[in-house]
Amino acid sequence: MDVFSRTFLPAATEAGLAVQTASRHMPVFRRCVGSGDATIVVARCSRPGRPMSGDHLLLLTHRRLVVTQQTRILHRLRLHLNTELRELSHVTWSPDPRLHSVELAATAIDGIRERFLIHTQHPKQVWQLDALFNHAFRIRVRTTRPRVLATVAEPSATLRGWGPPGPVLASAPRG
Repeated sequence: MDVFSRTFLPAATEAGLAVQTASRHMPVFRRCVGSGDATIVVARCSRPGRPMSGDHLLLLTHRRLVVTQQTRILHRLRLHLNTELRELSHVTWSPDPRLHSVELAATAIDGIRERFLIHTQHPKQVWQLDALFNHAFRIRVRTTRPRVLATVAEPSATLRGWGPPGPVLASAPRG
């Protein structure tokens, strides 16, 4: 069993998803997420301002954010969002323990602002989601920036004189 399978099922159970729901969405998620990518969050969500858009299921891993949509009438699954975390910009989330919810918003690489509202059963879960989003979007994204292997700077004293000569400045005659 790979890392994704080992971490997806416990996260889905923790989110209160039925086994049938997790099994229906698993093939779509598997096409999007690598087998070595660990699941951070699985949650049902909705899209504020679009109540008739159907049910959504959000999957957050260490590398990707994937959201599936199930249509209301025919219950068909379709992929709504599939992106790497480093391709998201202006990621914000607003925990609201009074309403037992967290609103997650991010701008995808195509410039479209996506908003998702995640309802929880207890206020404690709101703060747990807040900590997980902080880990995924603030801490992990910073560490995945490209590392600088070399910089262009002044040549060291030992290398001066090697390579093409620079401009020669003539001094003015003293007199």
